[in-house]
Amino acid sequence: MAATTVHVTLIAPAMSLAQREARFDDDGPLEPVRGGAAGRLCPAPRVRTVRSPSTRCRETAELLGLADVPAEPALAGCAMGRWRGRTLDELTAEEPESVAAWLSDPDAAPHGGESLRHLRERVAAWLEALEPGTVLAFAEPDVIRAAVTHALGAPDAAFWRMDIRPLHGVDLSGRAGRWNVRLGCRVP
Repeated sequence: MAATTVHVTLIAPAMSLAQREARFDDDGPLEPVRGGAAGRLCPAPRVRTVRSPSTRCRETAELLGLADVPAEPALAGCAMGRWRGRTLDELTAEEPESVAAWLSDPDAAPHGGESLRHLRERVAAWLEALEPGTVLAFAEPDVIRAAVTHALGAPDAAFWRMDIRPLHGVDLSGRAGRWNVRLGCRVP
């Protein structure tokens, strides 16, 4: 009997300097991993492995022993336009109305990039188009928040209520638009 359920594990990348400095990602490299935090993932042969196009997701896959993981454009982090590389504190001081709009209106994109609603719709379309089977995906934290918000059928405001820690994962399983969520899986 063929599998009818989709199992997706979304793994957040290791810490980068942009994350540590609370800056919108500038696609910089990972910070050095301390204390032997790197491990090896050995997905089963039938597991499809993909990643966000970002440098840190590629480097995280490599850190965990998975080289040549293909990039999936649908898993790209939210395009932050002219805010890329800037801190939220800087932007709040310079553009308080723009930041307030972005934080409260999922359709707002004052930075000239992508709205959070568009991010959520893009990630939801990717999830819903997956064929039955198992997928291991290295994804940016905002992509994981969008996936969980969609999976739970939660309102857009729920996006802001999730803290996605580096090198932790979220498991989603489901079919036909109905998803179950398991949070906080630690990655080796």
